[in-house]
Order: sequence, then structure tokens, then C-alpha cells
Amino acid sequence: MKIDWSKVDQPKLVFQRFPSRRSQVYGTKGVVACSQPLAAEAGLEILRKGGNAADAAVATSAALNVTEPSCCGIGGDAFCLFYDAKTKTIKALNGSGHAPQKLSIEYMRQRGINGGQIPLTDLNSVTVPGAAAAWVDTVEKLGSGKLTVAEVLEPAIRLAEEGVPVSEIHSLSASPAFWQHSETLIRNASPNGDEMLLNGKAPLPGQIMKFPTLAKTFRAVAEQGKDGFYKGRIAEAIVELIQSKGGVMELDDLAKHESSFVEPIKYTYAGEVTVYECPPNGQGITALLALGILEQMQEQGKTPSLLELEHNSPEYLHALIEALRLAFADSQYYVTDPEFNNVPVDELLSKEYLSKRAALFNAQSTNPKVIHGNPVNSSDTVYFTATDQWGNACSFIQSNYAGFGTGAIPKGCGFTLQNRGGGFLLLEGHPNSLQGGKRPYHTIIPAMALRGDDLFLSYGVMGGFMQPQGHVQVLLNMLRGFTAQAALDAPRFCISAGMPDPDEKDPAAFGAANGEVYFESDIPMSTIQKLREMGHDARIVRGSGRGMMGRGQIIQKIVDASGKTVWAAGSDPRADGHAVAQI
Repeated sequence: MKIDWSKVDQPKLVFQRFPSRRSQVYGTKGVVACSQPLAAEAGLEILRKGGNAADAAVATSAALNVTEPSCCGIGGDAFCLFYDAKTKTIKALNGSGHAPQKLSIEYMRQRGINGGQIPLTDLNSVTVPGAAAAWVDTVEKLGSGKLTVAEVLEPAIRLAEEGVPVSEIHSLSASPAFWQHSETLIRNASPNGDEMLLNGKAPLPGQIMKFPTLAKTFRAVAEQGKDGFYKGRIAEAIVELIQSKGGVMELDDLAKHESSFVEPIKYTYAGEVTVYECPPNGQGITALLALGILEQMQEQGKTPSLLELEHNSPEYLHALIEALRLAFADSQYYVTDPEFNNVPVDELLSKEYLSKRAALFNAQSTNPKVIHGNPVNSSDTVYFTATDQWGNACSFIQSNYAGFGTGAIPKGCGFTLQNRGGGFLLLEGHPNSLQGGKRPYHTIIPAMALRGDDLFLSYGVMGGFMQPQGHVQVLLNMLRGFTAQAALDAPRFCISAGMPDPDEKDPAAFGAANGEVYFESDIPMSTIQKLREMGHDARIVRGSGRGMMGRGQIIQKIVDASGKTVWAAGSDPRADGHAVAQI
């Protein structure tokens, strides 16, 4: 199967009926696309000072900790992909943290936890926060070399000290992750909740929030590098708080933390577009599996060419949903820390295995029970992206996991601690079982797409288990010729493919993707009804419920007739942000 690039090289103006649709942004120098305008400005400030896309991404990342702390922060983790225009290669950074060495399934059972996962409010769900090290390593290893970490963090420090007006969706969204709905969590999770509240309350839109203690944390990293976070005052405050709540993290767990530069994984779809993801312990392989299964479904004649099917028709949506369900069944079983268990990436992405998975597809109805296959014979979140005048791109994502994470704030530090350890399974023998010093299954995934060795897209869709689903839907929108903005505006679906209830004890329930499927209300009822007749438990979401569809950003590289690069960018209307271009 080949794509007719004459139809998609120059984006068509495909207009989708969707609230708050806007035009895409063009620029010939750098572009930043993110979910908060002030954070985008922080990235632009660094580009104007001579920083590259990696420098701008870190500045944006830190500023998002100030402008959107319900989704991310220095108390969480981060991943990035960096496209080096000189070498035409992609580098990947894994900035996720390990579980404390002394943490075990046995210890959690002694604490009375009998379910399949660590409760998200239990401070034993706190893994070592990896964001601080990821920021430093991104600037020092991938940055331009013209700016120091301190200079890159300066815009965020200024925002934290001077204060920022709180944005609308971030404050008022009906999602339990956002500020108004997290007020009680923050107040009760630690004695230090006032560091993230305004006069004891969650701030309303337009109210100014200052973060003086967070600014001090940023300054410690700016002045001392990684040691400013993983040793000394901040590390001691983290450990003191966790241990006060029955946690077992120790100073040595923090002191030993390092980011990992890893080889990205990839899949070439339709012989033309190669999609890159970070490898496990991230779930990026889910998107690649789904693309491979979709390709094999078309090769086997089980479905017509996806680009020829009507967009978001019942047949089109059915194919995508079923491919993603098969992909989730595999990834939620096999994805784990490769330092502890072999993850058979090559085997999972082999044509032979993908063909077997595609053979399970029924064009007329759902597969009643999807389970993981055997590929071997033996064995909430913010996403943003930046590009620069030299042609580099950085696809960056960071998260506290569940909104504000645990909601617990180390004294005098100004950030909440993540609960990423909730991604472990308390099941002996499962690849993703909890072990001390291990990294958990990670949902956050940045993406890039290349044509040959030339950048096509730097993109991502944040939002838990929605992320690989968004990667596939948005990529296929782009291959249809949608603009970057229209590709994000278009209505999406979300399979309820996450982990089961924390009290679940049946191992067979983990890794299943057999639940309901949610559709935005812009998709016609006739389509929903047809999908229900095919066996899908189809639900509709409206208004703030659209938040479950993730919030994406895209920067596309276009080459004009003179050979000059033009960046075309879009930002998701389901968030508060936008794309901005450097002048």
C-alpha cells in the first residue's frame, strides 16, 4: 500500500465543523505550540535569545509547571524526541523515575492494599520525579550550547515570582484533574496545600497565582543543576513527606536518579511515513502496533484503503477502534521497564506478527474479547512541541500522571508529587509487576513522523491512555491532507482502554481493551447507531467531557516552491493554548 503524495504534500484547507476552530499558524523561524499562551511565550523568548528547539522546549516545560500545574511539573516525569536537522536523526530521552528500592508488593499487602494497583493517593505511588533531570539533560545534551540551564529556566522563574492569571479551562474544567475539582485533594494530601492554593481555595479564571516556593525550587536547579533537586533541601523535603505518610522512599533513591538516552522505536506506515516513539517503559509502541495492524488489514483486503473511506464513517471508525483494541491488549501486557523484563519490540512490530493480529479483525462486528497475543516463539499530562530556525524540532511531554498527582506538596518546594507508581501492577509474575528500583508502565508519549530522513511532523496528543489513540487519529487526518489545525479540531474517539479498577484482582482483566468507546458529539448519531449495531458500546461526550479526547499540538514542516522551510502549526481547541511563531 502506497500513499499518493500528490494528494497530500500541500495541505488542503479541510474545514471541520468543530467549536472554536481556528486557522493554523505559519512561521519561517521557530514555532512553539502548547496548551498555555504564557508558556508558549517563554519558549519564544528562548528562541529569540539564540536557543534551539530543545532549549525552547525546556523553557516551555518549566513555564507550564507555573501556568498548568494540574497536569505537569517538576514533581513528575518527562520524555522527549529531538530531531537534529544536521544529522537528520532522532534522539530520545526517557525522563521517568524508578520506584523506591525498598518498595515491594509484599510491603503494599502489609499496608492492607489487596487490589491490583497502588491507590493513587498513597504516597508509595510516588516514583522518583524525573522532570528536573530531564530538563537539565535536554539543555546540556540536546540544546544549542548557547544558553545555560539557568537562562533557559529564567522565564519560568519570573512567572512563578511575579504571578500568572489562571486560565479558564485549567481552572474550571469538569475533569477531576483540574484545579476546582482538586482543591480538597491538595488541601488534604499534605500539610503544605496552601502552596498550591489561593487563600485556601482553588483559583478562579483570571485570578493571579504566585508560586514563590516553586521559584526557589527552580533557582536551586538553575544554580546547582541536578544536585539542586536530587540532593539537599528539596530531596530531604520529598523524603520527609513521603515517609511521614508510610512511604519507603529514601534519599539514596533520589541521589541515584539519571535520565536515559534511548534508541527511539519506529514503524513505517504505507511505505512512506515513518512514525517515531519513545521505547518502553512508555506506551508509544501502542500507536505503532495499531498502525501496523491497520496496514495489514488493508493488505489482507479486510478493509479498503483508510484514506479512501469517508472520514469518521462507521467503517473507518470501526477499523481504527478494533486495531487500537488489539494494540492495547499487547502493550498493556508487554510494556514494562526493559531493565527488568525483556520487551519484545522487534517481534511485536514484525510484519508476521502484525499480520496475525490483523487476521482477528472482522469488518462487520467487534471482536467480543480481545486478549494479548504471543509475538515470540519462546518467550494527565501536557504535550508541546517546538521548532527552530535551523530546522530542529523537539517533541516533549511531561506529566504528574493523575492531574495534580498525589496532590502532596513537599514543604517549601511549591510542586505536587506525581503518582506514576499507580501504573504498576501488584501481580506477581506480570511483566509490569511492582519491584523496587523499577520504572512503571508509562502513558506519556511524544511523537514524530518523517518522510525518508526529512521531518514531516512533530506532534502529540496528551491524556493518559488516549495518547496513542490520538497519535493514530491525528496522523491519519494529516495524511488525508488536513491542515495541522483541522487535524486537531476534527472529532475524535477514545476507547476506555486504561487499567482496571485498583481493587481488581483478576490477572486476565489487566491489558484488556474491551470496554466502552466514547465519541465526541460532532460525530452524527447515525454513525453512532451503526457502530452500536456492530457491537461497540458507543457513548457520546459533550462540553467539558471532550477533555477525555486529549489535547494535542502539531508542527508540520512544509517546503515552499523556492525550497524554503515553512512551519505550519496547530493547537488543540480542547485546551487553553495556541501556537505562536518567532519573528
